[in-house]
Amino acid sequence: MTEPRNPLPPPPEEVRRVACVGAGVIGGGWVAHFLARGYSVTAWDPAPGAEDKLRRLVDAAWPALTQLGLAEGASAERLTVTSTLEEAVAGAQFVQESAPEKLQLKRELLARIDAAAPAEAVIASSTSGYPMTDMQTEAANPGRLLVGHPFNPPYLIPLVEVVGGERTDRAAVEWASRFYEVAGKSVITMDRELPGFIANRLQEALWREALHMVNNGEATVRDIDASITEGPGLRWAFMGPCLTFALAGGEGGMGHMLDHFGPSLKSPWTRLEAPELDSALRTAMVEGCDEAAGGRTIAQLVAERDQGVIDVLRATGRLTGAQAGASRERGGDA
Repeated sequence: MTEPRNPLPPPPEEVRRVACVGAGVIGGGWVAHFLARGYSVTAWDPAPGAEDKLRRLVDAAWPALTQLGLAEGASAERLTVTSTLEEAVAGAQFVQESAPEKLQLKRELLARIDAAAPAEAVIASSTSGYPMTDMQTEAANPGRLLVGHPFNPPYLIPLVEVVGGERTDRAAVEWASRFYEVAGKSVITMDRELPGFIANRLQEALWREALHMVNNGEATVRDIDASITEGPGLRWAFMGPCLTFALAGGEGGMGHMLDHFGPSLKSPWTRLEAPELDSALRTAMVEGCDEAAGGRTIAQLVAERDQGVIDVLRATGRLTGAQAGASRERGGDA
């Protein structure tokens, strides 16, 4: 990434107008999210019937957004659908591009957005896998182009992964990360480009192993889904795989877990090849878990995990009457 070359955008807290280019499932989800956060949104999509589909999507999402809590002034009436891309981005302070995953299309579209949007506007792509370095090649002002990768549906799932390309201004990445936070998202700002980013790579690894098991007759689709929803998925809803594995080490934490279970990396438990568990990787994992724990002890993390599982089970209606009553007696409703 490079030093700033573009005019400074307004402070993220002062943004009022957002443009969404591409209004399918992802782009439409972004439209719904931004509207619910109180922004005025202009949208453009060249597909036939795009406006009707977009407004139906927003209407369908609005009850869920209302339950989450609408920002002051939020209204679906603040959506304007334009007939051209240039109209959509003309007055925007921030642009979210969500076109189909075709590299040349992304290149050409981002170049058009860059040419038409106000000079101070930051432009983000919802791409699910392309590095911005590969997409910003035809833009006259590549410094303001970056990736803002959401998870579907963007109006419900908090995560957005932010990363710039080789020609992206560092300040643009910092600004976008702050803007997304102000707009109610949970942001991971990546230090370097990685095809598929973080969450998609993890999700894809699980998906590919599932396909192998079905293809080889080793498990059914029902078995695979149940293994997640009734197993680790209950923990992953609030505690990621690294801290979860750290708790498997008991009071010794991640260090003990790696020393005890590290040799299993050589076992044929997955078709993925494991990295060598050398001292540098061990140290990175131990220190990373200590940082993620944020001062919480193993006992505190165990208590949070246990309560979290109970809460998820209750929220999804999977506690029996006896179990629900027992958890309440133990303070499970706290």
